[in-house]
Amino acid sequence: MDNDKKNLELLQSLKKVKEQILTELHKVIIGQDEVIEQILIALFSNGHCLIEGVPGLAKTLMISSLAKILDLKFSRIQFTPDLMPSDITGTEILVDNRESGMREFKFIKGPVFTNFILADEINRTPPKTQSALLQAMQEFEVTAGNETYSLEPPFLVLATQNPIEQEGTYPLPEAQLDRFMFHIIINYPDFEEEKLIVKQTSARNNVILKPVINKNTIIDIQKAINDIPVNEHVIEFAVKLVRATRPNESDGYDFVKEKINWGAGPRASQYLVIAAKTRAILNGRLTPSEDDVVAVSDIVLRHRVLISYSAESDGLKSTDIVREIIKRVGH
Repeated sequence: MDNDKKNLELLQSLKKVKEQILTELHKVIIGQDEVIEQILIALFSNGHCLIEGVPGLAKTLMISSLAKILDLKFSRIQFTPDLMPSDITGTEILVDNRESGMREFKFIKGPVFTNFILADEINRTPPKTQSALLQAMQEFEVTAGNETYSLEPPFLVLATQNPIEQEGTYPLPEAQLDRFMFHIIINYPDFEEEKLIVKQTSARNNVILKPVINKNTIIDIQKAINDIPVNEHVIEFAVKLVRATRPNESDGYDFVKEKINWGAGPRASQYLVIAAKTRAILNGRLTPSEDDVVAVSDIVLRHRVLISYSAESDGLKSTDIVREIIKRVGH
């Protein structure tokens, strides 16, 4: 009972914690509240994010600053065509054992052994190197030789993609895209925000960011959110929504059969529900609603729905079709 009370108090405090995080982050980042909330939802849901945005939108600054505010260890890995898997996971080196006088292998941990990773331009490196990170994301561990090393929780990967330059890139296959909980798109700031950005960055600004929360509290929040019960109708709505994206469903919509080649799998249903729970908690509500599911549907489904040539020729994106599905399913 005491543990339940502690979890309840922890969850009830999360809205205030979110506001404190935003206050600190706004010392260096102008706007982008929706993107920041989406990243926080992923963090507290124990998921990973694929972030898409043109250069110069302060993705690196946002993520590194957030790591400081959350008091988490941070690594930035620049993905390039010559990056090797061992550059991410670590490597074994031959060393002398002074006690035995024998030579032995010692594992030197790579930058993946951290809490918060910025995988910059993940699609610039070949699939073999991409998979080294994706394995860590899925299994939360790294295997080197005959040894397996666990990654320290919390563990969040924020991988970026540049939507402009596609020459010389290695797009992530659908099965690997599915490992990302969210596909977040960062847009240009509006006029007033851009004015503030220019003012702030064109003057001396020695900002000190204060930690608002620590990793042990983050882990406790993740566990507490996982234990939150969800109303049956919310789960049903999430499952109906995901199943409606599949063109091979016998009772599916005709426009889905025409516009979608491949729909979302069961993992999407799971992510919709857990993300809806976390979003509700971050906004001061202990029970998620269908509106919370709708609010996260774009970022959960846009990279899991493969549209057809017919949809592309009509200028449609996967989010356009998902939004039409939401109207049809109703809530």
